[in-house]
Amino acid sequence: MSATFKQDKIYGVFSSQEIKKVGTGTTTRKTVSKIFWFVEEAEDGSIVVQSINANYVPTGVKKKITKEVLLEKYSPEPEFYASAVYPKMKELDETLDRADESRKKGETFTAEFEYNHVLNIDIGNVRANFGIGLTYLERGDSEKAKNIFERLVNLEGAYAEEHKHLFNEFGINLRKSKMYTQAVEYYQRALQLNKTDENIFINLARVYLELKQYEDCFKALELALHLSPKHEMATKFIFWLKDKNLITPKQFSQIQNYI
Repeated sequence: MSATFKQDKIYGVFSSQEIKKVGTGTTTRKTVSKIFWFVEEAEDGSIVVQSINANYVPTGVKKKITKEVLLEKYSPEPEFYASAVYPKMKELDETLDRADESRKKGETFTAEFEYNHVLNIDIGNVRANFGIGLTYLERGDSEKAKNIFERLVNLEGAYAEEHKHLFNEFGINLRKSKMYTQAVEYYQRALQLNKTDENIFINLARVYLELKQYEDCFKALELALHLSPKHEMATKFIFWLKDKNLITPKQFSQIQNYI
């Protein structure tokens, strides 16, 4: 299996070198350490790199570099990818598939065991963190769910497009579990990273409704409609609030052109 190309795109493990000075004065010496990276070419042609941890799996925040930087400062490591990284990534994916299947079947303790196995290898694995968090929420274990929530809310990768379905499911389950304060913080964190997704505002509005914070609920829907005028769900939500007298005529008139 090639470690550097996948369907004519750059894909695999590369290394870079880091030079450090050790000691002081006449005892100063330079040391060179090799850092391994998982590298993949994105659809837009940019290069996405992610560090590889001691367990041979990509982990942490992904960053983008140019092809020029890759060619100048990184070296391909096809043997390391084939012998160490690829097998570990495959094992992790298979474990996650088993965990997801167990969770969907309601086998929450089996799912928890499998997700924890992944997290022992990669504590920042987004899919595993979402999965175990959902497992705890579905089991009604709010204390453990809160611990996972604290981790997820600080994982930037959790709000990436590839994890959108998990992000949505987790937020909905926070609300259903009546963890409203956490749900608000969760959606506000998402909005720090993406202010252009009207669905996040709509989900936030639902939480504010549960908290009976009707002014905040309206503002969230107003922002959603500014982003996506005539949005069916947001429009129905606004009319429902109007029918229940939870917004004022003045508020309703402010957004009439958007519904």
